[in-house]
Amino acid sequence: MSQEPPIETITGVVPENAHLEALTADKDTLFSVVQDTREEVLLAALCNPILDQQHLLALLKRRGLEQVIAAIYASKRLIDAYQVKFALVAHPDTPPHIAQALLPLLYIFDLLKLCLIPGVTADIRLAAERKIVQQIPTQPLGNKLTLARRGTAAILDALLREGLQTTVEVCLDNPHLKEGSLYQFLASSHATAENVSIVARNSRWKNRPNIRLAILKNPRTPLIWFTTFLPSLPPATLRELLASPRLTFAQKELVRQARPHSHS
Repeated sequence: MSQEPPIETITGVVPENAHLEALTADKDTLFSVVQDTREEVLLAALCNPILDQQHLLALLKRRGLEQVIAAIYASKRLIDAYQVKFALVAHPDTPPHIAQALLPLLYIFDLLKLCLIPGVTADIRLAAERKIVQQIPTQPLGNKLTLARRGTAAILDALLREGLQTTVEVCLDNPHLKEGSLYQFLASSHATAENVSIVARNSRWKNRPNIRLAILKNPRTPLIWFTTFLPSLPPATLRELLASPRLTFAQKELVRQARPHSHS
């Protein structure tokens, strides 16, 4: 004789038990609860007064959390911890309006982290870069040097525009620096004689034809770099330099002297 199924599987008491467990679990059990795949269990766990920052950070390592993230953001108690704010901005499931609202609350090096985390959306990466670039002028030198070492291409552009010799030198060794950015920097008013010399001495950049040309087209370039680089230039490049309206008389003199030897 077939038995009736237990009443709890019909009435849904089993999920309610899980729901109740999430609400009343102790600190240790909560770490297991936040691994549950059922959204209603996770939402119940958020209401557990014992749930803390560590539980939330464990939970936010997972995907498929859109509603849960919205609930965390809506709770003053849960959103209070700084690390939770950062984890929400970095999470790929966080709705854009929430991530953008939390972004201004992050410290500059956490903004930098966001730029370098592979899963972060392009919009958030861009917003983080913009925020860093806005803050660069007010940063102490130590922070600027860290940004020069680890920053993205957009951050390096902003640091080069500032033209501080110490940061320019560090920017040159950052693998994110693009040749086009350095070329533009050398053509700008921020490329002082000292900055030009830093580039001209740098083993990574000094032998690149476009960079050499940009160095030689700068009216502030010390004459030593003309005597160093001109002998290896083809006649067409020497003619181009002579035609440049930016060069000083002394610089053009050195170009003229180099022309007869350009075939050798």
